[in-house]
Amino acid sequence: MAGLAGTLAGTVWNGDERRPRAPVRLAAAGAVLLVVGAVAARLLAVATAPGRPLGVLLAVADADTALLALSTVAGAVVVVVAAWLVAVGVDRRRFADYGLSGGPAWWRDAAFGAALGALLVTLVFLVEAALGWVTVTGLLVDGDRLVGFAVAALVVFAAVSVSEELLVRGLLLTNLAEGLAGLGPFSGRAGTATAVALSSVAFGALHLGNPNATPVSTAVISLAGVWLALGYVLTGELAVPLGAHLGWNYALGVVYGYPVSGVRLPASVVTTEQVGPPLATGGAFGPEAGLLGVAAVLLGMAATAWWVVRNGGPLDVAPDVWTPELRWRGR
Repeated sequence: MAGLAGTLAGTVWNGDERRPRAPVRLAAAGAVLLVVGAVAARLLAVATAPGRPLGVLLAVADADTALLALSTVAGAVVVVVAAWLVAVGVDRRRFADYGLSGGPAWWRDAAFGAALGALLVTLVFLVEAALGWVTVTGLLVDGDRLVGFAVAALVVFAAVSVSEELLVRGLLLTNLAEGLAGLGPFSGRAGTATAVALSSVAFGALHLGNPNATPVSTAVISLAGVWLALGYVLTGELAVPLGAHLGWNYALGVVYGYPVSGVRLPASVVTTEQVGPPLATGGAFGPEAGLLGVAAVLLGMAATAWWVVRNGGPLDVAPDVWTPELRWRGR
């Protein structure tokens, strides 16, 4: 009986690492996320009630837009708090080990990612313009409103990038890679590659409920997930994917007026209308559902690899992605 109990315990507890095994850690992360999210939703409901300062602000502002921005930022706070709790209490690691170490090199990589994301969207726009697949219908329309909206959108898209990258790449991919490494036929690299694939499919599934979503859009966003994961697994940091995610979304919606994963923003620097074939342009969902989006993602993968090599890194999976540096080992 003692042997059986030990075997059963071993399926949920890693004695060598002194923490739960990966499936249990991920289940716990989901539970923590739900609890923190429920608490945050309750606090937000109280804060935005009629008569409260935020409630008064929403009553005089563009309520739908303001509430969307507020809920997006709150959602990012929920993910950050939940991830910190999971890191300390379940994963038994430092929160920064999810790819958020900071420092000059980290910020340099984040700036590169942001520039790359914006550049790729610009290339999509230029190709569509050259082929007559996009029509510019306005420029700096409602300029007074645009300035404030552009600043607010920067905050919102930064929040989206932080929450999605920390959740999908930092938490999910890392724990999958650690759990698969050494399991059966999986080496560290094979486990990480499998974790990239699984987390990227999950990333695509996160956008299934977006307006105008299709199986094609889900597949392309999953491919984009592979690109974003590439920056993480090659460097062990979330800097490049965080920057790329932000730069891509911001240029897509705020600069060029494309739908961002099916959502068209109320203001942009350039107001555009896509008139080309939906198979190439992505139609109502935007470039993320078209062949030009696929081409941009593939180019992004090549540029990410180039950046890693340019800065002296090998084109190999960073070992710390699948080998945790646990807090108790540093005591």
